[in-house]
Amino acid sequence: MAVQKVRRPYFGLRGKWLTFWITVACATDMSLFGYDQGVFSGVVITQDYLDVHDLNGPGKTNTRSIVTSIYTIGCFLGALLAFSMGEKLGRKTTIIIGTAIMTVGAILQASSFSVPHMIIGRIVTGIGNGINTATAPVWQTETSKVGNRGKLVVFELCMNIFGFMLSNWINGLSYVGGPIGWRLPLAIQLVFCAILFSTVPWLPESPRWLLAHGRLDEATPILADLEDRAIDDLTVVAERQEIIFSIEYERKNAIRWRDLLRGRTAAGTNTIRRLVLGAGTQAFQQLGGINVMSYYLPTLLIESIGLEDKMARLIAALASVSYLFASFIAAPMVEKFGRRVMMLASTFIQLICFILITVLIYFTQKPGYPFQTEVAKATVVWFFIYYIGFGLGMLGIPWLYPTEINSLPMRTKGAALATMTNWLTNFLVVEVTPIGIQNLGWKFYVIWAVVNAVALPTIWAFFPETANRTLEDLDAYYRENPPLIVVKEKDAISVRRPRKFAVRRNLDIREVTGAGPNKGSAQ
Repeated sequence: MAVQKVRRPYFGLRGKWLTFWITVACATDMSLFGYDQGVFSGVVITQDYLDVHDLNGPGKTNTRSIVTSIYTIGCFLGALLAFSMGEKLGRKTTIIIGTAIMTVGAILQASSFSVPHMIIGRIVTGIGNGINTATAPVWQTETSKVGNRGKLVVFELCMNIFGFMLSNWINGLSYVGGPIGWRLPLAIQLVFCAILFSTVPWLPESPRWLLAHGRLDEATPILADLEDRAIDDLTVVAERQEIIFSIEYERKNAIRWRDLLRGRTAAGTNTIRRLVLGAGTQAFQQLGGINVMSYYLPTLLIESIGLEDKMARLIAALASVSYLFASFIAAPMVEKFGRRVMMLASTFIQLICFILITVLIYFTQKPGYPFQTEVAKATVVWFFIYYIGFGLGMLGIPWLYPTEINSLPMRTKGAALATMTNWLTNFLVVEVTPIGIQNLGWKFYVIWAVVNAVALPTIWAFFPETANRTLEDLDAYYRENPPLIVVKEKDAISVRRPRKFAVRRNLDIREVTGAGPNKGSAQ
């Protein structure tokens, strides 16, 4: 009698290899996000694009700003959609929908012949990107082991910078002239979409999402596959019970959105505080000035520093390489040094850079100053250092932190709210930057120095550490109703996992085996 082979899911992949392919999908999504951030910085200074869309001259500065920044409004709307539908449809389905929308948007942009046409394409692409960027980090977080979670999400943001760097070098196609100089870079978005369509559908859904929706029979095998253990393994059973306990506790203490908006909250889960902390990291990321450079560095180098077009493009491309290297350095450091230290160090470097950039641009633009050329060259160095500082911490952690700090039932909503905050503040920065450079000159850069100066003590005082803790550890921490100012509590800022959480996990495993504390002591 022939033995029938059992067909194993995910092409037989388990454990690290399964996590690897989830990471490939999520990293592709974030690479596309980075590519989109950088590609338009070259498009907006390409002559054929300006001619086709009638955007030449200083009188069209506001229109050029709107066409560029409207993308972020689409991203905000996409995050809002993820906010409402992500928890209902699941992580995988939401990403597939977002990718389909981005595909349509990329085609619209690459085929544009008018400002309204391009605006529609930018909004549609933004909606898809907003859906995906609100969902992919959550999917990665909920399918990763505690020791790898931070590294993998930060690695995704490294790939975000790879996409950004790629777009800066592809922007060199504008030297070719004609439509290919801007249509081809916009069409390359479709390559990323094709990779997502070929990976996401066959990968596993988040087991935490499945358990939150009562799908125990589907979630348990996935937990086992991710851990590369048997379904009845004690670690798998204990982890499943811990997740279920957190879900049930959160639901008993859940706050309806109408009550949140009215300020009616119940003790026990600290929902509002956790939402604000997650969204706060994204606000500090954007208001720290990164997209002054990501969207407009060539423009900034031409108008504020006085460089020629070709040199400005080359420096922007080289700066993106240093940005990529810094982001890869950050990936292994995020678990070793923790989220707080990395955010603080990154923000401090950004503060110093903007102070020096402000002073140097002041002298560069000062009439009659004899060393304008030398000072302009010195300014460029601090743009490079700013990218390095940002890449070390504020690049990746604001995408990781909301997925960790929020409870399971609020994780999709919390990540979406954080992403919405990102895109609203992003829109503000992208919209005002060309106008600020044109009208304020060196004074425009003072704004970003001040914001970083405010962010530094705020992060130090209020943001607890999330490194080396399970997602259920953080739920347990907030059930204790901890103080608002976290620096007063050692367990809240320690990079190492607090001992009380490890003890609780061991007790959970002993309860699963039937060897509770009393039985264990009797032996």
